[in-house]
Amino acid sequence: MNAPANVAADAGLQTPIRHQLFIDGQFVDAESGETLATLNPHDNSTIVNVAMAGKADVDKAVAAAQRAFPAWSRMPAMERGRILLRLADLIDRNAEELARLESLDTGHPIRDSRLIDVPRTAATFRYFGGMADKFQGDQIPVDAGFLNYTMNEPLGVVGQVVPWNFPLMFTSWKMAPALAAGNCVVMKPAELTPLSSLKIAELMAEAGIPDGVVNIVPGLGAVAGQYIAEHPGIAKIAFTGSTATGRRIVQASAGNLKKVQLELGGKGANIVFEDANLLAAVNGAAFASFHNQGQACIAGSRLVLHEKIADAFLEKFVALARSIRIGNPLDPNTEMGPLTTLMHRDRVLDFVDVACGEGGHVLTGGKPGAGDLARGCYVEPTVVRVASWKDRVAQEEVFGPFVSVLTFSNDDEALQIANSTEYGLGGGLWTNNLQRAHWFAREMKSGMVWINCYKRVNPASPFGGTGMSGYGREMGFEAMREYTQVKSVWVNVDAQIAPHYPR
Repeated sequence: MNAPANVAADAGLQTPIRHQLFIDGQFVDAESGETLATLNPHDNSTIVNVAMAGKADVDKAVAAAQRAFPAWSRMPAMERGRILLRLADLIDRNAEELARLESLDTGHPIRDSRLIDVPRTAATFRYFGGMADKFQGDQIPVDAGFLNYTMNEPLGVVGQVVPWNFPLMFTSWKMAPALAAGNCVVMKPAELTPLSSLKIAELMAEAGIPDGVVNIVPGLGAVAGQYIAEHPGIAKIAFTGSTATGRRIVQASAGNLKKVQLELGGKGANIVFEDANLLAAVNGAAFASFHNQGQACIAGSRLVLHEKIADAFLEKFVALARSIRIGNPLDPNTEMGPLTTLMHRDRVLDFVDVACGEGGHVLTGGKPGAGDLARGCYVEPTVVRVASWKDRVAQEEVFGPFVSVLTFSNDDEALQIANSTEYGLGGGLWTNNLQRAHWFAREMKSGMVWINCYKRVNPASPFGGTGMSGYGREMGFEAMREYTQVKSVWVNVDAQIAPHYPR
């Protein structure tokens, strides 16, 4: 069953909402006929019933990708790049449709979908479209009489699992480098938010990506995701999601020792020193904390303030949090929309009780949406001053508009707090002391560090973490390395040097 016409019309969509699996260049129903309703988090109404892939569907997708791989991998890299550049242009051309679909499905405020999600998606495909014919091997200086060079070869069929918080953007982060390097893809979007990924499949076909090169199979993580991780025909799996699921992915991948890339949880420390530009730090911390309702692995969810400026900072920060306009994500005036599901909303609210039980003090928020928003998945921007960096809310990822506030008295204490969790994805600091800034950038256990800014990303800049935040890197040349394997080739160029056995 497709989306009711009024759902698409009410959301301002001009084209039908895709709701089937995309396998071998065609939109098809699941072999089992099973579907799952994807809900509008604004009011929990059904948008559309989406086909749910099972093992048989994953097998079909892998087989299609295997058939397509020889021709796609041998296609001139410049031509693969041209196709990705055409796709980027199509994304730009369909920007409003994609933005509305993403906001409808995820709860992202439409202004963010327009200004951040869609442009970043196009930029990523455009960057890797340009990268396709520029990722090259090396010539190695070795013994006289020999030429040694390396080739970067695609892995084959790669599996990818995309999370529900930024499905459109993460589809490009996963697919663009894999395709540019010559791989074929079987991707599972989150069953909660699959709609923008399926729209991208439609645009990929229009851009000229051959049948079978890309296959998109929405399905349950415990079924389709697990089988992708296990599948012997898949050479690599790239996963973004929770640390607990990441562990299961690693275990499931062991059957054929497939390559694994994990981008997992985070508990970013955002440190504000006494010499920081206070207004810039307040505004930056609000974006770090509340953008996409705090549903970001790189969120600055631990606000670490120097005790000399803590009260002045919090006065401005709490006032800003209270001023954020919460509402329907399709309203261009909305600054913060709903969380993605009611279950997740309730989980975030449970952490308010946890914080209070640990001696924390709620400075603002901590409540669900009221009035017309009560039906949806809304949570007020929440700021909690916690008693200790050891408290659960200062250690565990809440993944919502929830900020834990801690204070420090000196640089060593600030670093100790920053490095006190098992995560190591992103962190930031605000200071005018250049020596301190570079020292912290070196000493923080984090894959990314932002200085006097937060949550900056770019297709050219590697993205990823350490510790329980996973391993491997998205974006940039590092991403191309993640989707290739190196072959070393030796050539005897001196006829006088003949192979022989020692006597």
